[in-house]
Amino acid sequence: MAVKIRLTRMGKIRTPQYRIVIADSRVKRDGKVIENVGIYHPKENPSRIEVKSDRVQHWLSVGAQPSDTVKALLRKTGDWQRFKGLPEPAPLKVAEPKPEKESLYIAALKESGIDPSKAYVPEEAAKAAPKAKKSAAKADESAKTEEVEAAADEASETKGE
Repeated sequence: MAVKIRLTRMGKIRTPQYRIVIADSRVKRDGKVIENVGIYHPKENPSRIEVKSDRVQHWLSVGAQPSDTVKALLRKTGDWQRFKGLPEPAPLKVAEPKPEKESLYIAALKESGIDPSKAYVPEEAAKAAPKAKKSAAKADESAKTEEVEAAADEASETKGE
């Protein structure tokens, strides 16, 4: 059985995401796979490449043949050079972590001259406020119904005497 290391396509129409898989060479592109060994997201900047290096090394040593695209990805991650015994390339670029939306919002408020403590309402408090109003309204209704029931009970007792 000839085993290939290749890509299977996932994701939306114009947002391809690929899984790096081990599959029989006779199986369809998105057909049955033996093992998932990584992911590749080309649309992210920089492209996201994650590979289970130990599993790829195992499959290469067993004789699995990478497709041209996967071979290029393995060269970028250094797995191909590790398999061939060559010096490894420079490490991959990693995307910078995005700042939190809350800190961006507070910075924008300060820049516009608005006091953040007065303008800022935390999400939990904003979500809890309508619930608190509803629960208070329900409590008022239940109190009113209890008063009405108590008055009705008193009225029925006075008639019964």
